Amino acid sequence: MSFFQAAPEFYQAMVALDRASRKGVDPALAELVKIRASQLNHCAYCLAMHTRDARKAGESEQRIYLLSAWQEAGAFFTVKEQAALALTEAVTVLTDGFVPDAVYAQAAEHFEEAELAQLIALILTINAWNRIAVTTRMDPASL
Repeated sequence: MSFFQAAPEFYQAMVALDRASRKGVDPALAELVKIRASQLNHCAYCLAMHTRDARKAGESEQRIYLLSAWQEAGAFFTVKEQAALALTEAVTVLTDGFVPDAVYAQAAEHFEEAELAQLIALILTINAWNRIAVTTRMDPASL
């Protein structure tokens, strides 16, 4: 299915949502969050797109490779990035039906309220993109 051709108004709304969700979020951090959520959601299309975008933005190959094991990667990721990645995982997976208080509190320590709201918006938006791409089998080779 060509989802976005079949639902062009929805596509335009997603583009606007995406643009709004990135405001005020460090671009490098945004790409890390998008890659991590896409890894968890097994979204090949978004992984191909956001690893490419991260490289263009100057992200190192080593950090991209280590992202799936960020908790064990030690000093490769800052404490602030680690808090954002933990929140990304908690919001993306929701295995217990909620984001653990400790994960939220850790993120709130490193992000001011407006930044935290934008980070949550970014996480929600990449999850929506992932679900569209996975559901409609978007081909990463088409990028």
